[in-house]
Amino acid sequence: MNKELDQELSLKIAESIKSKAKKPFDNAYKAALATQGARYTQGFLVCAGRQYKPIEHGWIEIDNCIVDPTLPHLQKNSQQLWYFSAHSLSVKQLKAIIEESKEDYPEDDPLPIYGDAPYEYYGDVMLGGKEYLEAYQAAEAKCKELQAIRANNN
Repeated sequence: MNKELDQELSLKIAESIKSKAKKPFDNAYKAALATQGARYTQGFLVCAGRQYKPIEHGWIEIDNCIVDPTLPHLQKNSQQLWYFSAHSLSVKQLKAIIEESKEDYPEDDPLPIYGDAPYEYYGDVMLGGKEYLEAYQAAEAKCKELQAIRANNN
């Protein structure tokens, strides 16, 4: 189920955290820490007009709405974006996992967070649990739908 993207709040939060291009997980992490009632979410993004390939992405959710602090860098409006959630964490869970990751693996970037094994394969990549595979497959189906629409319009 695709939740609604709050474009206005996404742009406001992006500005307040000084969002950076091509850093969706870092942007979502900073936004989650700075936003009351937020949940950090990872999954896949499908953008209209791109190569129609799911993009691994991070965002936050507030009151059943998507808030994407990377939105200004995507150069798309909400009708051109589809989000497929694979993993959602409270700020408390997020902080604990980041702290543990930095302690256990100080040389590695703690983001994105993939949860517990066993991991599933999608495409040529092994990543995340079954929920990642399901989110990827849903995003892939949306890509195929968009490709078919585009082919019919040409």
